[in-house]
Amino acid sequence: MAHPKLLTISGSLRQGSYNRQLLAVAVDAFGPADVTDADLNLPLYDGDLEEAEGIPESVTKLAEQVKASDAILIASPEYNKGIPGVLKNAFDWVSRVPGGAFKGKPCVVMSAAAGRSGGECANYMVVSCLLALQPHLLPGPMVLVAGAHKEFDEDGNMSNQLYLDAIKGRMDALREAAS
Repeated sequence: MAHPKLLTISGSLRQGSYNRQLLAVAVDAFGPADVTDADLNLPLYDGDLEEAEGIPESVTKLAEQVKASDAILIASPEYNKGIPGVLKNAFDWVSRVPGGAFKGKPCVVMSAAAGRSGGECANYMVVSCLLALQPHLLPGPMVLVAGAHKEFDEDGNMSNQLYLDAIKGRMDALREAAS
């Protein structure tokens, strides 16, 4: 597959976030692809809203992007030892769309955080939340960018070769799984 469809999902809504920068570095390492960035600006999940109005169009669009992808790359910050609410909310909403959008999709999870663990708790929590959605979570070493504020320059570039090698290894595996 020359140009697989790669969906990136950032657990941070902030455009200049370290996790968006991590996704950009990973996309570069992935190689040629048709890349779509998911939009997690969704209403909060509310069963009453779903019953009264159905699945919101923004959620349907996200589920369709997941279904259309050949591979999924998720990067999440860690907020107070957990994942951001916007990411959990997106998983909850997509789980309500019939058809199992994530089922069987090759998926890699990464994290960039200011702390020393690089978002390890968030990484585990993202994986835990995804289990019910049944993606094909690729085994391998975690990419946990610690002290993220020191790892990216003002242009979003990363120079730490250990991280770059780890990202490249994960992206090579994701590309292989997408074909």
